[in-house]
Amino acid sequence: MRSSLARVFVAATAVVGIAVGGLAGASASVAAPRQAAHPAVTSGQFAPLAVNNLGLDTARAKNWQSCLNAWGFNAGAEDGQLGTNSWKAAQRMLNAWGYNAGTEDGIVGPNTIRALQKFLNNVGENAGTPDGIAGPQTRAAFWNYNATGC
Repeated sequence: MRSSLARVFVAATAVVGIAVGGLAGASASVAAPRQAAHPAVTSGQFAPLAVNNLGLDTARAKNWQSCLNAWGFNAGAEDGQLGTNSWKAAQRMLNAWGYNAGTEDGIVGPNTIRALQKFLNNVGENAGTPDGIAGPQTRAAFWNYNATGC
C-alpha cells in the first residue's frame, strides 16, 4: 500500500509542478516587452497591379500590344501580359487621340476605362455608356476588338 500511495503522491506532485511551470511560463510571456509600433503605410508605397488583361487571353492581349506598338506608343514586349508598360502606352494613345485617360501611370482606373470605352464605341464595338467601370459589356467589346489586331 505504501508504494501505491507513493506513486500517487509522485504523480500528483509532477502534475502540480507542470501546471505551476506552465503558469510561470505564461506569466513570463505576458510580461514580454512590447514591440515598437510600425508607421502607417501610405498608398504611394504600393505598385499598380502587375498584370490586368481585362478579360483578354494571351493571344488577344498580344494583339492589343501589337497595335499600341504599331501606332508608335511603345507598349514594350508583345508577351500577352498587359502590365504597367502596356497600360501606360494605352493611356498615351488614348490621351493623344482625345479620349482623356488622365495620368499616364499604368494604373487601370476609372479614367482609363472611361477613355477605353469611348475608344471602343468609336471604333464600332459596343462598350456601353462610358462610366469608367470595366463590366461585362466593356470586357466583351475589348475582347471583340482584339480578335485580330489593328
